[in-house]
Amino acid sequence: MIRTRAKYHLGQVVRHKKHPFRGVVFDVDPQFSNTDEWYASIPEDSRPSKEQPFYHLLAENDQSYYVAYVSEQNLVADYSGEPVDHPDIPDLFGPFEDGHYPLHFQLN
Repeated sequence: MIRTRAKYHLGQVVRHKKHPFRGVVFDVDPQFSNTDEWYASIPEDSRPSKEQPFYHLLAENDQSYYVAYVSEQNLVADYSGEPVDHPDIPDLFGPFEDGHYPLHFQLN
């Protein structure tokens, strides 16, 4: 059994190291848990290791809002103090405060 510890937490605002988007963490997989097709679609020279946490993000860039699945090695904490405007945030989180979004409900 692989034991991992996630660096980022639910409700935290993060940004991608290489691509121009940021997002709010709404779920964490302790290691890769997406399809092999999705993984194979990443260029081989930039494919991350599967043995690390992967984060589900409510993401935004200058053009759109979407859900992103990103390895821990490709994220950094966003300390801009700016909220993320993804339209699904109110479904999961309370209002932006002190740089993060509090959960609306307790998870198991």
